[in-house]
Amino acid sequence: MTLALKKQRRIRRHWRIRARIFGNIEVPRLCVFKSAKHIYCQLIDDEKNKTILSASDSEIKKTKTKKAKEEKKEISAKIAVAYEVGKLIAQKAQEKKIKKVIFDRGGFAYHGRIKALAEGARKEGLKL
Repeated sequence: MTLALKKQRRIRRHWRIRARIFGNIEVPRLCVFKSAKHIYCQLIDDEKNKTILSASDSEIKKTKTKKAKEEKKEISAKIAVAYEVGKLIAQKAQEKKIKKVIFDRGGFAYHGRIKALAEGARKEGLKL
């Protein structure tokens, strides 16, 4: 399977997901994107087409990643970073008094870094 075909299939899955998911100001959409090196997420209000807030792995300090990796010795560094990004987006959401979101995995399979991000957000009190 070529890389272009794989990306087309992911985008097609994302369109199907987006046909059913819609976020508003009370319950925004938590949209996730991952590349080979980084992971990004944002809370989006689809009524106004505005990004409420965002988080990425560039905001995470390396020391937090090492602590998270020590807590769960079996996981890779990328998964530990994704977990910390999930915790960060949940903390930012709680500052804006957002308690519940709709999870949009962006066409990616729900395992690995996507699952770790969701678990990190749940641990900080965000309801998906």
